[in-house]
Amino acid sequence: MAEEKTRVDFNAPKSLVERADSAIEILDISRTRLIIDALEDELEELVNDEEFQRRLSDAYYDGRVDYDTVEAILGREEAMRLKLLRESIDRTPAIPTLEDGLPSDDTFYDGEISEWTDSNSADSDDESRA
Repeated sequence: MAEEKTRVDFNAPKSLVERADSAIEILDISRTRLIIDALEDELEELVNDEEFQRRLSDAYYDGRVDYDTVEAILGREEAMRLKLLRESIDRTPAIPTLEDGLPSDDTFYDGEISEWTDSNSADSDDESRA
């Protein structure tokens, strides 16, 4: 299935177009192919650029960019990570409450406090010496 295409028309400095035309003659490709390749390369660099990723995530958290845009740029896995982070930021944390308050020290520490000893320490010392 062929990808849907959009026609793009723009003005560029004459010297840049002349440089591009020289390159396409050498490469034996069309202007369109050169521009598409250049855009793909630039977008790939942006995706891997930390500053761009920060700006994109800020735009997503601020609501200036939607999930589909983030997914189209960064891919599904990274977009899902940002979505989950955004949801966790938007959540109001629960405040724990105790129904009856804290128990008193006497109630909490009722009875003797046993002291832990390693019953195998003497045995293991004997085994390590053997």
